Amino acid sequence: MHSFHLYGMTNPKLSDIAGIINKKYPFRLAEDWDNVGLQLGDTTKSVTRIMVALDPLPQVITSALDHNCDLLVTHHPLIFSPLRQITSSTSTGNSLLLAAQGGLALLAMHTNYDIATDGLNDLLADRIGLQQTRPLKITSRDELIKLVVFVPEEQLATVRSALLPHAESIGNYQDCSFSTRGEGTFLPLAGAEPAIGTIGKQEKVAEQRLELLLRRDQLSRAIRTLLAVHPYEEPAFDCYPLLNEAAAKGLGRIGYLPEPVVLADWAGSVAKQLDCETLRFVGDTGRSIRKIALCSGSGSSLLHDAIRAGADLLLTGDLKYHEAREAEAQGIALLDAGHFGTEILMVAAIQEFLGNALAQAGHSVEIIRAECEQNPFRTFISRTAEVI
Repeated sequence: MHSFHLYGMTNPKLSDIAGIINKKYPFRLAEDWDNVGLQLGDTTKSVTRIMVALDPLPQVITSALDHNCDLLVTHHPLIFSPLRQITSSTSTGNSLLLAAQGGLALLAMHTNYDIATDGLNDLLADRIGLQQTRPLKITSRDELIKLVVFVPEEQLATVRSALLPHAESIGNYQDCSFSTRGEGTFLPLAGAEPAIGTIGKQEKVAEQRLELLLRRDQLSRAIRTLLAVHPYEEPAFDCYPLLNEAAAKGLGRIGYLPEPVVLADWAGSVAKQLDCETLRFVGDTGRSIRKIALCSGSGSSLLHDAIRAGADLLLTGDLKYHEAREAEAQGIALLDAGHFGTEILMVAAIQEFLGNALAQAGHSVEIIRAECEQNPFRTFISRTAEVI
């Protein structure tokens, strides 16, 4: 059992953990057919121990309860579609009853984690050594807003620090803002309660113009924060819609190996990097490849996106016969490392992410990995009748 134990001031509430995950891997990024986020649990309950797993299997839920966990975080959701009933006569119903009776909350981070920056597809790309990566299929771009607020000079640091958590990163830079000095004027009228100045007297104040870049969906929260921390009774601020395009979000990744490699050699390297017992491939083993497309889990739907992008090879899982024939016809190689093999690496990554994020937030919690998961597929070697 691997664990990540953190010491801090408080135990987080379930809502705190959901909020931390949502900030890094927003649930809004998920595909329309998907069901992500908190699926079961009391948001006000304190959490002392978390288990991370790929699948919410019955044995995983039992293991989480046996280890006195309060929350199970998985990649695949237990609830994919609306349930007409929750009874012990179905596998899903039985698992939900088991978790609910044991006080175990369930949270899924599925296609939102696939799509998000530093999510599963970026993790897979890093593992196999891709460089200069970008989304293979763009699914969304955020709308950007510039928030401009005028602040007395002595309160600039306070207002800036309160607003920065809402600000959008610019490339690999976060906590970005700009300020410039100016002079503000105003005349408090009867009924006003000015923080600076006198009723009926024109005032001049040394102020700073503070600018921050926000996603549109963060604007209302940022304004609530602004109104709460700004010293003025009626702070002046402007919101400018921008034509700047935000970073693209999307499924899969495409990038480059540091140098061309032979397919057979690279397939062996991937098998080691992903700890796969077997790999299936399509293509000439001696062909040279460098531009690689990938999609964790089941990525056959991105085959034509990979072809249009000029990829030499698509790495994914769950490939079928007719897709292999299409790849042959189109001249693109395929490497099938399996659904499990391309996604199980999320367990250690999410354990580390939650550990670091909760520690930075001042929370104490133990995070462990499920040890009872294994690839459901086995390989039968007919010559020796050996199962591996």
